[in-house]
Amino acid sequence: MNILHVKYAVEVAKHGSLLKASEALFVAQPNVSRSIKELEADLGITIFTRSAKGMMLTPEGEEFIQYARTILKQIDEVERLYKAGVPQKRKFSISVPRACYISEAFAQFSKAIGSDPCELFYKETNSQRTISNILHKDYKLGIIRYAQSYDAYFKAMLEEKGLSYEMISEFSYLIIMSREHPLATKEEITFEDLTSYIEIAHADPYVPTLPLSKVAKEELPDNIERRIFIFERASQFDLLSENPETFMWVSPAPDAVLERYGLVQRRCIENTRVYRDVLIYREGYRLTDLDRQFITALCESKRKYLK
Repeated sequence: MNILHVKYAVEVAKHGSLLKASEALFVAQPNVSRSIKELEADLGITIFTRSAKGMMLTPEGEEFIQYARTILKQIDEVERLYKAGVPQKRKFSISVPRACYISEAFAQFSKAIGSDPCELFYKETNSQRTISNILHKDYKLGIIRYAQSYDAYFKAMLEEKGLSYEMISEFSYLIIMSREHPLATKEEITFEDLTSYIEIAHADPYVPTLPLSKVAKEELPDNIERRIFIFERASQFDLLSENPETFMWVSPAPDAVLERYGLVQRRCIENTRVYRDVLIYREGYRLTDLDRQFITALCESKRKYLK
């Protein structure tokens, strides 16, 4: 297998076009086309389907391109490692649930990384994608969140996929809402109190392979008639701040965040469901200094905000 051909294939997959890939590579289009055909012949698979709309990856092609990107990235790292005078960049990558105490930990961690070259990747998403990011996207650490009732399911799945796990925190959800919300003055709230208001929820299933409808039925009270599903935490704070009819179930939030957005945090006396945030990484992975620095910041944030 010719590494140059692999590089051409990755570029074609990126642009979806032989012409655009050849322009980016500064290589004649016929040469790129011939290289792709030779690569497919060497591997005995069809990487792309050709059509008037461009070059589309086949299922086998998608799998190959994932491996190809990893191979090319490792080659680049080897070249950087052995080129004299080029300092090696430290790297940190983590995929996490949307949680204030975790983002606070990352912010504190970012202030202590020093002056050496480094790259930090911080991705907020659901448990399914976090697991996928570690298995297929070269993320080194992840934090997944799930209800305690799914503990056996998750542990079995993680072990099957060759992932190590450590529990970070355990908590029950609280409610956050605007200071102007009609329920803001109540110290304890019931499910019935929330019936006429608008719930904001992240549109991600917590449990891989379970449909959203099933997860929503188990995770969310059935008495809410109006919901807004979002994906970004910035959107949730804008909605909560500007619309006093909205509320949201969250892990405990720092006072600084509540103050910044004009919010209050309240407990629901009927909500007894316990959630767990669990750190995961590949079995055999050796934590780097940056990994350990983040975990230290995460533990400090947990002790501070999850009492």
